[in-house]
Amino acid sequence: MMNTDRQEILTADEIAEKAMSGEDISLYFTNKGKMNPAVHKIQLEISSDMLQELDAFATELNVSRQAVIKIYLRQSLDNHYLARDRQRQQN
Repeated sequence: MMNTDRQEILTADEIAEKAMSGEDISLYFTNKGKMNPAVHKIQLEISSDMLQELDAFATELNVSRQAVIKIYLRQSLDNHYLARDRQRQQN
């Protein structure tokens, strides 16, 4: 006999709504998937002046130098995509 009880497939937003309303959402998580994207190590050469600036930002934000680099790189990429999309919309 086939099992007719199938797990309901919901979007992430729908699962979040259930969690916010206090429902148990543990059945939607199997702990078998990979949550983190693949990480690749790179080598980066920068001037000592830039390194000092990064260290100053890291101290100011109380995060690692690597975190500062990731923050500003992500911000720069996001700005690039926004500018590209605006340019496409104007054409």
